[in-house]
Amino acid sequence: MDGQRPGPVVGPNGEGGPEPNRPNTATRGAAVRVLKRNMKRSGSKNCLNQKCCLGSREREWLREDPSRGCVYVYGTDQTSSVCDLHVVLCTVDTAASEILLSEGTESLYVQLNGDLVRRLDPHERPLHMIYKYLSDLGFRDTTRIQEEAAHSDLSCMFRFYNEKPSSLEQLDRILLSGVYSVRKGKTQLHKWAERMVVLCGTCLIVSSVKDCQTGKMHILPLVGGKIEEVKRRPHCLAFCSAEAQAPTYQVSFDSAAEYQRWLRQASKVVSQRLSTVDLSCQSLEEIPEHLFYCQDITNLNLRHNFLQQHSAAGVTSLCRFSQLKVLNLSQNKLGDFPLQLCEIATLTELNVSCNGLTHLPPQVAHMLSLQTLNLDGNSLMTLPEELGCLQQLSCLGLSFNDLSNIPPVFEKLCSVDKLCLAGNRVESLSLQAFSNMAHLKSIDLRMNHLTQVISTLEGIDNITQFDVRDNQLTALDLRCLGNLEQLHCERNQLKELTLCGFSLRAVYATSNRLTSVNVFLAPSQLLSLDLSRNCLSSVPDWVCDAKKLEALDLSWNLLTELPLWLIGCPKLRKLLLGHNQLKNLPCPTDCIPLESLDVQHNLLRHLPDFLFSVALNLRFLNASANALESLPSMCSGEENGTRLQVLYLTNNQLTDQYVPFLVIHVNLRILHMAYNQLETFPASKLNKLEHLEELNLSGNRLKSIPSTVSNLKHLHTFIAHSNCISVFPEIFHLPHIQLVDLSCNSLMEIPAPDTLPPALQELDLKGNNDLVLDHQLHDIFSHIPILKIDNKLLPNAEMTVPSIPWNHGLAEMSGQRNKLCVSTLAVSDFAEGVEALYGMFDGDKNEEVPRLLQCTMGDVLLEEVQQSNCDRTFMCHTFLVSHRKLGTAGQKLGSSALLCYIGHTAPEHSNNFSLTVANVGTCQAVLCRNGQPLVLSRMFSVEHCREDLLRIKEQKAIVTEDNKVNGVTCCTRMLGCTYLHPWVLPEPHITKLPLTVQDELLILGNKALWEYVPVAEAVQTIRHLPDPLSAAKRLCTLAQSYGCQDNVAALVVCLNIGEDTCTCEMHTLTLPSPSGLTSTAVTKESPDSVTPSSSSGIASEFSSEMSVSEVSSEVGSTASDEHAVAGIDGGLILRPERRCSLHPVPSASTFQRQPSCATFSSNQSENGLDSDDDLQAEGLNTSSRVEVEVDIHCSRQHSPEPSAQCTFQDLEDDCGGISVQILQQNTINHNPTSSQEKDDLPSSTSGPCLYRKKHSNGSVVPLEEILNLIEVASEAPKKKTGYFSAPSQLEPEDHFVVPPHLENEVRQQLNDLESGAEDRANALEEFDTAL
Repeated sequence: MDGQRPGPVVGPNGEGGPEPNRPNTATRGAAVRVLKRNMKRSGSKNCLNQKCCLGSREREWLREDPSRGCVYVYGTDQTSSVCDLHVVLCTVDTAASEILLSEGTESLYVQLNGDLVRRLDPHERPLHMIYKYLSDLGFRDTTRIQEEAAHSDLSCMFRFYNEKPSSLEQLDRILLSGVYSVRKGKTQLHKWAERMVVLCGTCLIVSSVKDCQTGKMHILPLVGGKIEEVKRRPHCLAFCSAEAQAPTYQVSFDSAAEYQRWLRQASKVVSQRLSTVDLSCQSLEEIPEHLFYCQDITNLNLRHNFLQQHSAAGVTSLCRFSQLKVLNLSQNKLGDFPLQLCEIATLTELNVSCNGLTHLPPQVAHMLSLQTLNLDGNSLMTLPEELGCLQQLSCLGLSFNDLSNIPPVFEKLCSVDKLCLAGNRVESLSLQAFSNMAHLKSIDLRMNHLTQVISTLEGIDNITQFDVRDNQLTALDLRCLGNLEQLHCERNQLKELTLCGFSLRAVYATSNRLTSVNVFLAPSQLLSLDLSRNCLSSVPDWVCDAKKLEALDLSWNLLTELPLWLIGCPKLRKLLLGHNQLKNLPCPTDCIPLESLDVQHNLLRHLPDFLFSVALNLRFLNASANALESLPSMCSGEENGTRLQVLYLTNNQLTDQYVPFLVIHVNLRILHMAYNQLETFPASKLNKLEHLEELNLSGNRLKSIPSTVSNLKHLHTFIAHSNCISVFPEIFHLPHIQLVDLSCNSLMEIPAPDTLPPALQELDLKGNNDLVLDHQLHDIFSHIPILKIDNKLLPNAEMTVPSIPWNHGLAEMSGQRNKLCVSTLAVSDFAEGVEALYGMFDGDKNEEVPRLLQCTMGDVLLEEVQQSNCDRTFMCHTFLVSHRKLGTAGQKLGSSALLCYIGHTAPEHSNNFSLTVANVGTCQAVLCRNGQPLVLSRMFSVEHCREDLLRIKEQKAIVTEDNKVNGVTCCTRMLGCTYLHPWVLPEPHITKLPLTVQDELLILGNKALWEYVPVAEAVQTIRHLPDPLSAAKRLCTLAQSYGCQDNVAALVVCLNIGEDTCTCEMHTLTLPSPSGLTSTAVTKESPDSVTPSSSSGIASEFSSEMSVSEVSSEVGSTASDEHAVAGIDGGLILRPERRCSLHPVPSASTFQRQPSCATFSSNQSENGLDSDDDLQAEGLNTSSRVEVEVDIHCSRQHSPEPSAQCTFQDLEDDCGGISVQILQQNTINHNPTSSQEKDDLPSSTSGPCLYRKKHSNGSVVPLEEILNLIEVASEAPKKKTGYFSAPSQLEPEDHFVVPPHLENEVRQQLNDLESGAEDRANALEEFDTAL
């Protein structure tokens, strides 16, 4: 805004708009005002820099009614640096016609997601469209919707134009154009003149320069013509047509470069028949006029436009293409089937999918040449009988419509061999219906509502392929399908499956509940069988009759043993037996053709002794996650070795004894032996594995890596984290090394290499606590693209280290992909307090959107937390606003997102912290509570979220056979990909729960992690690991060893929600009378050294030698059972206060000693004087000692209530003696107020906030301005257990001194306190501090 205030809001006809103070909504057409704003564009994102272009008066008018708002109308000049922007103030009832009157333009256009532009109908309401769009995204509050609509960066998703922003070149497919000298004819009688010359499609268009688009145009078809060089004139071409009596045009070009460019392009046009024209996604309302002059067009693609049915150049004009054979009109929102299409007799292929068609006209019977008709994604409920007249029709697509049964017209369509009814509403299917459809061979009924398939006794021999994936079947009997070759029945609820095996070739029945599979007639032709993720306890007997079986998947079942004949199948090449309960494997005596064997996650202690002797072709073996204690040898042919190339032995019990057995695998390329019991790896044995490309020895007890690793010239990945390696291996001489991971070891120094390997991309050295890199190494390693090292913090006695109840570790591995598309967010001290924020973003194949979310979502959450106290509200808004802030990057790209926010609970709850988790997409969060996994997020994908699948089907999206929405993504909710709206939404799933002392770990992982590492295994594997970095590394290593080849990431947060994180409120106390308390204690000195955490990058808390039991046993004192709270006048204010679950309210009649109480002395410090002040305070007797017992279980400082606030001067005047104010311990940031700052503070500020003073050793010194004030709790050093103490000496004769003139008053206060305490005990009121 330029600071000018707008005048009164004026309607389109001049009448006054609603007054600013008028409360009720404006009537339709009464609130339209145009404000012209010239805004500079952002060069990178092409969005406005300013969020809102409204002044204070306009914003005030908007706030009066949430139905009001503003619409940004942009100009069409895309080249100017200044954006022609009009801000239109209106209401949700304002029609586009009214805005057009105020704008003075003929049409208003809307652009969605930076892509398509369509003309608004006059009756459409722009502001209502925006509000509905935001509501569909997930915004619920009308006021917030109004605020979001006012953001100009919403234009990346929703933008209005006063003219259509499309160029002629994009619409007409102009190849070349320019103004040149042109002569019509070849004789000298014809004159040269300047003309606009356009090479468009297969035609040459010559027109007047002044009226090139509206005047007379000469169109010369070039198909079959010729291009000749005019020798009499330089740089001149003659264009001739093949038509009889067609004129010849000579065009003279200005330069040789232009001449050559036109010659090459025109020669292609002349020599080739450009029969295919693609005008998809061009926001067309009409077909370009120039195309009608290209009579050779046979294939015309008009997909994803806005073609009008009744326009002169709309769909009705398509019959003018006399040679048209293939026509694509999908996603044009036609609503009704165009009858004019039935007049195109040459049409053989027609695609009208996703047009909202509700019926098919009988006139389709006239399209006798039609062979392919695609009607997917419409709302058809029936088909006309006239469709049966199309005897040449061989392919009819009816997927994702509203059909509830098989249309009877299929009986007449004798050429159709595939029934495509995926995504419809079929609930019951009778196989008897196919007896009259002998021409059908393939049945596609996936994603319907099938609950039963009724079999028949009559044999049906024509069906060869049957697909009923993603339904609700509990039993399936297909014995009547005698010639069935391929069956897909994945993701149902099948318990029984019965088939005929006569012609069976492939069966895919994963993710069911099968306990038995029956096949009648031997499946002699069976090649592939997938029965994974079921409940099979044994291998079906009929499998032995499958003599041609090549691939068998029985993983994720309940198998306890295998028959011998299974391993010995004569053609079996791939066998998957993972995640069962096998204790041993049979070993045949004859050679077997097995090439791939997966037996991970079983109970195997030994592999067959002669496995490599009989499986000579074995190239892949995964035996991870077993209890292997030995490896098989090779009795014969050891000198030649095996053909094994990939070997995974992670998470077993192998020792050094069996490392020599690896040398027989001379062709080994990938070796994973992580998390075994290896202590050494013989150098001679490693030297023989010269073909190794990837080596993983993590999680063992290795102290060094053999020097022969430098001989592995093909090695590109070396991972050996979580060992005891103290000497850096010789890997800098490897020519192809790309990744080196030596984190969580005992490295102390690294020899400086002369040169780095040219291919080295990543070096991970985190978690080596004693490793210090000098400047030379820093300079050398700075050339590595990804270098991971710890941030070392130097110990400092004066440095306060935050005490936070969590720390984290992060691991990311790119796998076999060349880039990492996963980003993470880890802030352990979020919002400058004891709060935390963790997040993970997986972009699948793009890295731009995850990085943007990593940089922005934390700031967005911080803003939203300040606007709302409701966890679900601010977390939901965080996702939606981040979705908007992606801008143009989020139009075509997207990402899964997961946020975990740890914050304080509301005062009415008893726990300290709460965890709020929100996610979209496939990233998941798991909480380990008392050793058990608790999944806190949802998997939003087509396969796992049936609710979203039903929603997507209702919105007529196409789900391809690989379960991707419109063939793009498997996610049903994600941030970005705005062009997939409304099918893919950014609204998150939100879970909130309080954290307790039983909560141990929080694990964040992307889809690849949870796909290969089960939730229960992940929790049990790392729950006892003290270092979160090594825990995260272990999860990623396990995922890779279990078969993950994609990006994998794990973020592990170790939670320590215990007594040291209590947030009980502390309050100001008055001291008892002289007859009150004296307390003594023997305390230990607390070390003041700081130990930074190397794994998480966050400095650890002060170390402590005292446990909870030591503190409670060594600290001894006596105290009264009364609770006193100091008031403004020195009196007692009795009020209930919040208590945490760790510290319940003690009974008023019985004193309960709090284990966190400690005794402090101001007599002397470690050196006899205070570390901060060597001089004694005036008026304080050095022989006296004041000891105060406090509860320090507070992790955040709370300000006293307003009724209890007072200055220290007021306290002195009222009490006239010694008053002590106990401060809370702040475990985050201590900001002591300097003496200069005190004078500037208002007098109403509480004493503890004004006069805190920093002490490095925890001793207490009174301030000069206020005598008798002792600071205790806020100045004590922190320990891991949350307890602290100051050095003291035993002087039991010391006690509190109260002036004589105040003794009666203090006694009266204590009596009042005692009676008040009894009343509070009866009322179950809670207090924080016992004194």
